[in-house]
Amino acid sequence: MASIKNLLQLCKGTQYFLQFSNNQKCLLSLAAVRQSSYLSSPPVAPREEYPEVEIVQNAPEWKYVERLMPQKIIPKPIEKPEYPSGWKPQTAASLPDLKYFVARTKNHMVPVYLHTTFRGQRRITVIRRIQGDIWELERELRVVVEKARNGKLCASRVNEMSGQIHFHGDYVDVIREYLKEKGF
Repeated sequence: MASIKNLLQLCKGTQYFLQFSNNQKCLLSLAAVRQSSYLSSPPVAPREEYPEVEIVQNAPEWKYVERLMPQKIIPKPIEKPEYPSGWKPQTAASLPDLKYFVARTKNHMVPVYLHTTFRGQRRITVIRRIQGDIWELERELRVVVEKARNGKLCASRVNEMSGQIHFHGDYVDVIREYLKEKGF
């Protein structure tokens, strides 16, 4: 009995608890108590002992932090005669005689993609964001792709509802360069 009293005295001051079974055997369960949240946890010291904190609204160093934060909108590119990467801005918006229009993405890129399926065995070139006469653009692109294939026919699929054209094969570079030449 004296050992149980000693064990109870030991457990009262700590965050451990004691469980008794029907046989009056003492089982010590070493489960630490976890506080449910920061607000319900006991304070380390009174608030008066902590140092005062000064809040600065417009610190001069804040401009360096703002440069690192991502921008909410993508800015318009700066007008230059030529860009180091070879990128060209879209100029087809000023051409009214075209019956179709291929809009750039929000990052100002030409929307021509390569989809690879069946473990790399099937390659499909996808042109998206087409507005206007999609069939005329498909005929023009078919001529360009067949010229790149040395006159061989190519399979294509036009989705008029979503404004997409799919070409069977990898013709991303050929189609992208053609669209850039047209001003898209």
